Amino acid sequence: MNQGIDLQGSFVNTLVDLGLPAGAAKALWLPLPMVVILVGATVSIFVTVWLERKISAAAQQRIGPEFAGPLGTLQAAADGIKLIFKEDITPAKADPILFTLGPAIVVIPVFLSYLIVPFGQNLVITDIGVGIFLWIALSSIAPIGLLMSGYSSNNKYSLLGGLRAAAQSISYEIPMALAVLAVVLMSNSLSTIDIVNQQSGYGILGWNIWRQPAGFLIFWIAALAECERLPFDLPEAEEELVAGYQTEYTGMKFGLFYVGSYVNLVLSALIVSILYLGGWESPVSVSWLASLIGVSETTPWLQVITASLGIMMTLFKAYALVFIAVLLRWTVPRVRIDQLLDFGWKFLLPVSLVNLLLTAALKLTFPMAFGG
Repeated sequence: MNQGIDLQGSFVNTLVDLGLPAGAAKALWLPLPMVVILVGATVSIFVTVWLERKISAAAQQRIGPEFAGPLGTLQAAADGIKLIFKEDITPAKADPILFTLGPAIVVIPVFLSYLIVPFGQNLVITDIGVGIFLWIALSSIAPIGLLMSGYSSNNKYSLLGGLRAAAQSISYEIPMALAVLAVVLMSNSLSTIDIVNQQSGYGILGWNIWRQPAGFLIFWIAALAECERLPFDLPEAEEELVAGYQTEYTGMKFGLFYVGSYVNLVLSALIVSILYLGGWESPVSVSWLASLIGVSETTPWLQVITASLGIMMTLFKAYALVFIAVLLRWTVPRVRIDQLLDFGWKFLLPVSLVNLLLTAALKLTFPMAFGG
């Protein structure tokens, strides 16, 4: 297996060659990945907001933003600056501590989840052995922040929105975890790097979507519900709850909910691409092409091309899924709360259980094809 570019090693060696002690070079590397992730996640917000506005406008035969920056690309930045300077109001009878902590608890776990997202063999912040399990655990924290925000607002609409967020998350978290478990069963690992490597070698034919079509659909539906995207945006359904758990929020605290929502949507799309669409792998295997033309996988220029191609493929797959999520928002009607709970508990949960048992049976019957 091609190990790709060792970013940390290259960074440290470059600084050591410039005369810096090895310990100082490693210390300089430590905060760098987190800064890169924060910048990357922030940029993804602007890109996703712009895409959503443009795609939504096209679906409704409108133009969309076009005055703030080229083609309206700076509209999200303008909205963010406006929210920063808006007055921050806390309701008189609200709990000020919980009211302030709520949005932070929603946003921080989403940003932390980017730690385990790989863009290449070594293009990942941390390759821990339980990476995908860590993501599931972190994604379970956000509903606590939503419930906390709704409870502390001292508003019945906010409280109902928070309760709905908790009920929705619990209903769809279990089918999602079972779908992930089926992939883990085939990969024999909880590492996101190992899950992508298990899909490499045969190009597009090796991707998990062919062996886990039901799991792919279950995971994507559950991910949309976790992100509270239409048709599952019941915690903030305007017709019933005014704006749900965010009714009493203003200024940047209000904006943080949307920051968390958009970052979580991109994160979910990245996780889907890792679990089912080969992650950074191309439809045609680069290693196969390299062997065809007689070039070693360890050739430096080929490693640079492979790493760049991996980043582009991961982002392309993720934003293709974001495009589908935006289109769904304007084509699918919102479900009722009873329909949402019925669909989660009475349909997705049994189907995900059957999918897991079927995967285990196929793994025993066809070990070569299902990671035995």
